[in-house]
Amino acid sequence: MHHRRTLRGSAIVAAALTATLALASCGSSGGSGDDANTITVAYQRTSQFTQLDDVLKKAKSEYEAANEGKTVELMPIEAEQDQYFTKLALMNRSADTAPDVIYEDSFQVRSDAAAGYLAPIDEYLEGWEDWSQFDETAKQAGLGDDGSQYGVSMGTDTRAIYFNKTIFQQAGLPTDWQPKTWDDVLTAARTIKQAAPGVIPLNIYASKAGGEQTSMQGFEMLMYGTGDTLYDTDSKKWVTGSKGFTDSLGFYQTVYSEGLGPQLDQVLDATWGSRVSTEEIPQGKIAIAIDGSWLPGQWISGDNAWPQWQETMGFAPMPTQTGQAPGSTSMSGGWLLSVGANAPDKQAAFDFISVALNKENALKYDTENSQIAVRKDVASDPAYTGYNPSFEFFSSLVPVTNFRPATPDYSQISGNIQTAVESVVTGTSPADAAKAYDDGLVGIVGEDNTQAAS
Repeated sequence: MHHRRTLRGSAIVAAALTATLALASCGSSGGSGDDANTITVAYQRTSQFTQLDDVLKKAKSEYEAANEGKTVELMPIEAEQDQYFTKLALMNRSADTAPDVIYEDSFQVRSDAAAGYLAPIDEYLEGWEDWSQFDETAKQAGLGDDGSQYGVSMGTDTRAIYFNKTIFQQAGLPTDWQPKTWDDVLTAARTIKQAAPGVIPLNIYASKAGGEQTSMQGFEMLMYGTGDTLYDTDSKKWVTGSKGFTDSLGFYQTVYSEGLGPQLDQVLDATWGSRVSTEEIPQGKIAIAIDGSWLPGQWISGDNAWPQWQETMGFAPMPTQTGQAPGSTSMSGGWLLSVGANAPDKQAAFDFISVALNKENALKYDTENSQIAVRKDVASDPAYTGYNPSFEFFSSLVPVTNFRPATPDYSQISGNIQTAVESVVTGTSPADAAKAYDDGLVGIVGEDNTQAAS
């Protein structure tokens, strides 16, 4: 199991839990326990990602002003994504440390609800008039296996290719570049390697340390462009022996065997994703990057502001493998705010969420974090549509986007994908890595829940 690792020995668990709680700032010793007047809010914070911190601080002030005697205790967890999931899982193991409000990745909702970490919120949603403003895709993101809602979506995203027009021009490549196939992407990367030594031609995430960015910004952007799938939604079975799976690993092999990607010490660094967006791309060290729609949010304002980004960066949809219909592909995810199952006052926890995700605060979050708005009143607001010039491009990818399989075991399978990718970039053949993935998949879900690719 990748995201929620099994730790052996009570001493190890205790040490890890102590470290987790030390990372949760504001002087907290853990969850609110029996104190129904204190709402603890656990969420991720990195140097790359501060917009959520700003919104939650604003919501804390507004909620406390409207609810005398109530206190909101913000508990930011300073960690990259995969480490955040692990630390959050440790907190959730005890009612004394479990947070009341949880910043939850959409792909974790079903598994965390099944594990008993999240509380259903249907009864609270019924009394919240804003719920009608959320689109159906956003509502689906919060569903558990039992059909109950376990979170409120904050926004969604898409993924595509960023390219540095200055580097492209220096390399003799068109500054309006729009690749039609994987080969077009590789050809451009090879040209850049020859023409611009010292620049990373192509960044595609490729390590277990990268967590979900390797699965989603990397591998699945390739896999869903082959025409194959990880999971058959009709039979509800996971697919083994897929040519598209092996071909996607083959793309990685080409990138890293030809020296078109980052150095291995960069790839295997858990902070690489943050460095890509805050340092490597703005400093002109990466020519092509397959990444998410949220990057421009940090370039517009704040500590990582980069005034030249609009004239420097171009965007292109990720092409399908050979240019086959629909021609391009993308992946979408998103995050939610959920009520913890151990919250002593679940209504109060939900009320805080309703403040944090009201129209004003959702508008602030979606604009500053470059999210595709899921509230209809935000999506149509001129303050949203006019905020970020990249919104139009990334929103245009919604018709060709794909979503991760919404199953409780996806997080384990995602870890299995990351292992396969990392093994290829460190020397294993795509065929052997794909076989190891298939064997691991059967071990996770059982033979009866898999089927051979057609």
